[in-house]
Amino acid sequence: MTAKTTIRPHLHPGQLEVHRDPSRFKVLAAGRRWGKTRLGVNECVGVAIEGKRAWWVSPSYRTSEVGWRPLRQLSRKIPGTEIRLADRMVLFPGGGFVAIRSADNPDSLRGEGLDFVVMDECAFMQPEAWSEAIRPALSDRLGKALFISTPRGRNFFWDLYRRGGVDPDWASFTYPTSANPYIQPSEIEAARAELPEIIFNQEYLAEFVDSEGAVFRRVHDAAILQPLEQPLEGHQYSAGVDVAASVDYTVITVLDVNTREMVALDRFNRVDYPVLEDRIAAAYAKWNMIGMVVEANSIGQGVIDHLHNRGMNIIPFTTTNTSKHGIIQSLQSAFEHGQIKILDNPVLVGELLSFESKKTTSGNFTYSAPEGQHDDCVMSLALAWYALDRAQPVILFGA
Repeated sequence: MTAKTTIRPHLHPGQLEVHRDPSRFKVLAAGRRWGKTRLGVNECVGVAIEGKRAWWVSPSYRTSEVGWRPLRQLSRKIPGTEIRLADRMVLFPGGGFVAIRSADNPDSLRGEGLDFVVMDECAFMQPEAWSEAIRPALSDRLGKALFISTPRGRNFFWDLYRRGGVDPDWASFTYPTSANPYIQPSEIEAARAELPEIIFNQEYLAEFVDSEGAVFRRVHDAAILQPLEQPLEGHQYSAGVDVAASVDYTVITVLDVNTREMVALDRFNRVDYPVLEDRIAAAYAKWNMIGMVVEANSIGQGVIDHLHNRGMNIIPFTTTNTSKHGIIQSLQSAFEHGQIKILDNPVLVGELLSFESKKTTSGNFTYSAPEGQHDDCVMSLALAWYALDRAQPVILFGA
C-alpha cells in the first residue's frame, strides 16, 4: 500500500467526488461540519508526499489553527516527516512541504512558486489575496487551487464559485451539512429549529444568501470563546439585560470589564416576573457585577425598580430610534475593529448575522431582526457593550 493511499481513509462520497475531479481550480461551498477541512488537509498532504510545494492559506493567523492542527495529526502518521512548529510547516521525504499562511496581509504571500494551494474559509478573504499573490505564485509551476468555505453572502467567494461550469479550468461544488453521513440528522434539525432561516440556509445548506442590509461583519472572527463557569479571581464584570414579556426572550449578557470579553449568556422565556427578577439578581451576585444596564421599555422599568430595591446597581436604558442607533453603531464598530470577543453560541451568532438595517423614507435607519425572528441576544450584547464604558474596573486591594 502506498503512502498516498494510506492518507485518504474514510473520505465520504462528496469528498471523493471533489478529490477525483481533474479541474485545475475547484471551488467547494459546503455547510458547517461537512468535512471541508479534512478534505483540504488530505489534498495538501497528497501533493506534498509527491515532492511538491503546497500552502494552506487562512483568513488570519488565528483561524489558521483550524488547518494546522489536523495537518500535524495526519503528517505524524507518515514516516520521515519533519514538523516545524515555529514555522508552521511540515517537510516530507522527497522535498515536498505544506506551509500554513494567513491572508490578512496579502503582501506576505508573494514570492514563492507553488504547486497547490488550499484557500480555507475563502468567503472571509479579500480578493487581493488571490489575484495579487496566490494566483501569480501558481503560474510558473502550473499549480492548482482548492477554495473551501461556507458561503457568506455574494462576495469574492461567490464570484469564484460562478466560474465553475463557465471556465473550463474551473469546477464548483455545493454540499449541505446533511451530505456528511457522519452527522446525525437530529443535530441538523435542532439547528434548523434554533437558527433564523437565512442563517440556517447559509450555514447548513451552503446557500449564497444575499446579505445586503446586514449590520455586523467579522462575527465569526469574534465568536471564539466558550462560557466561563465561574468568575476569574480579581476580575470584575458588567452586563446588559434585554427584558421581554411572554414569548420573546429575556437575555442576560455578561462581559469581563478587565478584558472586554464575553463570558456568559443566559436566554430564557415564559417565566413569571418574580422568577425573571431572581434570575437577573442571581447573575448579578455571581459575577461580581459593578454595573448592569437593563432596558427600561415595556415591563423593564418595573423590573428595574424591584432590582434597585434589592440593592443592585442598575443603569436604566430607554430604547428609542436614536438611542438604539447609538448602541448598535458602537457594537458594530467593535466588531469591525476586532475589539470584541464573544461566545461561539449559534443563537447569538445567528442573530448577529441576520440583524439588518433599513433606510426609511426620511433618510434615517432602523435596526431589527428580519420579520418573525428574534434580536434579543443582539440587544442584550449591545447593552452590555454600552455598560462597559459606564462600569470601569475598581482597584481591589488585597485581591
